[in-house]
Amino acid sequence: MVEVNRDNLKKKDIATNINYNIGIPNTYAELIINDLLMILKFNLKKKLDIKIKNFGSFKLKNKAKRTGRNPKNKKEYDILSRNVITFKASKYLNKKLNFNGK
Repeated sequence: MVEVNRDNLKKKDIATNINYNIGIPNTYAELIINDLLMILKFNLKKKLDIKIKNFGSFKLKNKAKRTGRNPKNKKEYDILSRNVITFKASKYLNKKLNFNGK
């Protein structure tokens, strides 16, 4: 695995790791990553759940409208309802990452 010396992981870093571990050229690895993200985006827009075996599941949830408060000036604002993507790791992935799963 190729080391990344920053706090976030970019698509290019993932492609480099695929290249290093599997041997697929970076350009093809980037195309695969882009296609995967496009499939996720397309299915979530259709409000379909996505389950990837031994990895986890992605779901689209609706957050209701609520009132929020600015902590500096205590002024209240309405936060509109919105859709958010949630990810739940599979039991297999949790076990591999050494989490208790709770």
